[in-house]
Order: sequence, then structure tokens, then C-alpha cells
Amino acid sequence: MRILITNDDGVWAPGIRVLAEYAKKLGEVTVVAPKTEQSGKSHAIDFTRPIEIKAVEFMDGVRAFSMDSTPADCVRFAVLGLKEHFDLVLSGVNRGFNLGLDIVYSGTAGALFEAGRLGLRGIAISTEPDGFDAAEMYLDKVFSFIEQEQLLMQNSLYNVNIPRGSGEIYVTRQGGIYFTDDFVKLEGDMYEQVGGIAPCESEDLSYDTVAVISQKISITPLVIEKTNLAVFEKYKGKCKV
Repeated sequence: MRILITNDDGVWAPGIRVLAEYAKKLGEVTVVAPKTEQSGKSHAIDFTRPIEIKAVEFMDGVRAFSMDSTPADCVRFAVLGLKEHFDLVLSGVNRGFNLGLDIVYSGTAGALFEAGRLGLRGIAISTEPDGFDAAEMYLDKVFSFIEQEQLLMQNSLYNVNIPRGSGEIYVTRQGGIYFTDDFVKLEGDMYEQVGGIAPCESEDLSYDTVAVISQKISITPLVIEKTNLAVFEKYKGKCKV
């Protein structure tokens, strides 16, 4: 298996090394990751300037590149620039969860969606914001579950969040807003965005937000299609003038 790994925390972030070390057991690993942190860059790409991309020493047995752009661009370069095929794209391990409606902002998820756009299978992986011990503990269990249930044969893209806890796995759907946000005025014309964890009143473990807050591993099948199919089916084939 040929595996591409990227992230949004940067090529030197500890989480990507955790994932690469594990992925070496699964197949041949190539890393293409941002030169600097790209958190919150979503599915952005940069086509307005030349981009620095260079080979870097990463770890034994892993070819790696540092790219001065976004996670989505890292996937694009690996496929369109290196002109290579990958059987699986892994994004992470992200420091901090990517959950609910807030994954729209995530560079970790952005790389996943670019993989899907290019016709590849992909898994985004996030864990506790204060360390990677949970991911290290449960990565094997997560990948074994994905393989046993043949999840990648049923859907191409999955968003995985691994909290500390019992290691119970739930296949979930996206929940609501996970973070509360605000703008705080600083000196002069400067503002800073700050946030915290939004209160969760539901107890329905079928939602990723609830499952992770309840210390369950969440695996969410995702799609890149954004068409409202109910409305489309209502008007399909009708010409309105």
C-alpha cells in the first residue's frame, strides 16, 4: 500500500511523526506537509505565487517534503506534482479535535476533502489537544476496525477523533457547533479571535461531538457533495422560464 501523509500543524509537528511511524507498518509512506502551521485554512489552495517545496530529512524509511502552502495543496502536489498514485491519504494526527460543523474550518479535513476531489480514499485523525498518547494507544484499534468493517469499501472519506477513555468506537454523524467564538478588542485597531468548547445538551452518541465529549472514539463518514438532493430531485428535469 502506498500512503500519503499530511497535516495542518506543520511538517515538524509531533503528531505527524506519530502517524508516520504507525503508517510504516501498513505500507510505503510519503509525507508532504506544510512548512508552517496551517490550522484553520480549510480547503484553501494557493495559486497566486510560486511555492517553495523541498525534500527534508524526516525519519528512516519515509520520503518527506516541506511545502510552503496549505494541507490541500500538499495533497495536490503529491498527486499532481510528483505525479504518483496513493492508495490512502492520512491527515493528522491533529492536536485537538475536529468535530461537528466546525470541521469546515479545519486544514486537517481540507486535506481529506482534496483527497476525495482527486478520487483518493482518505482518513483525517485528531486527538486530545494536550498530547498524542490517546492516538498512540488506539491507532491500531481504529485501523483494525476500519479494515474489519471494510469501511473504505463503503465510503471514501472518514473523520476520526480519538479521545482518552475506554477505546469504544462509534460510527457517528456530524454534530453541531463544537467551538464558541468571539472577537476581543486589543489595542488600537487590533482584534483577536478567542473561543471555548460550546455546551452540549444532547446525550445522543450518534453525533461526533457527543461521542467524543463522552470519551468515545468517533469515526464519521464524510462526502464532498454539497448539493441539497431533496430540492434537486423536486425540480430535476423541469425547465423554469
